[in-house]
Amino acid sequence: MKKLISCVFVFLFLVSLGASAEVRLKLGTTTSVDNAGLLKVLLPPFEQMFNVRVDVIAVGTGKAMELGKNGDVDVLIVHAKDLEEQFVREGSGVNRRDVMFNDFVILGPSSDPAGIKGLKDAVAAMKKIATKKSPFISRGDNSGTHIREKSLWKLAQINPSGSWYMEVGQGMEATLQIAYEKHAYTISDRGTYLAFKNKTDLQVLVEGDMARLGNPYSIIAINPAKYKHVNYVYAMALVGWVTSVEGQNIIGNFKTPSGEVMFHPTVIPTQ
Repeated sequence: MKKLISCVFVFLFLVSLGASAEVRLKLGTTTSVDNAGLLKVLLPPFEQMFNVRVDVIAVGTGKAMELGKNGDVDVLIVHAKDLEEQFVREGSGVNRRDVMFNDFVILGPSSDPAGIKGLKDAVAAMKKIATKKSPFISRGDNSGTHIREKSLWKLAQINPSGSWYMEVGQGMEATLQIAYEKHAYTISDRGTYLAFKNKTDLQVLVEGDMARLGNPYSIIAINPAKYKHVNYVYAMALVGWVTSVEGQNIIGNFKTPSGEVMFHPTVIPTQ
């Protein structure tokens, strides 16, 4: 598979040298990747190399995969492994590749009314929040973050409900703002939190439980056998780019202004 991707990558590069018309490629991805700003540095070298314009559609992972199932995008970058594997099994996607990872963090006000600060068990933290009925803001949008939140409630054997629990049906940035305004807890991917932490006083209270809070991202080409109109060749070129040495180094070297790493490359360690 790696040899196939490499061959497609090289072939497209050679073709692009003589191309005149700009190609359009539709990328469905999660708001966490877009909000963090990674695509603004990862995509331009690819676009220039292949004379292609990548149209980014940033929504929750669930909605991005629905776009894929409808054949409305050519390629996905998402973060919900179980759904991704099902997506491929059902024939909607092909050539799923790991790209990068970071982690989820449980955030809350500095007052920490549920007393979860410093816990290393994310499930225990969720139980304490529910027991205290401390305000909790959920994205409620079937995004990768929302799916992970639901898995934690399930492990805690809790069905959250009541006035303390609010589903807002919005992206991560809006959810963080609401949690800040309501002095509430929430769950965020670390990348989005780092990108917007100066706009709120939310604190990272629980982190490091990688078995429950690890957050891997994958890229998946939409299956051309099922959706004949998709731009499969250039989708595979993007797969090749984000998993190449150059692409992986861009991911690993992407940091906040204060030097905090937002994503860790999966395929090739940062050089």
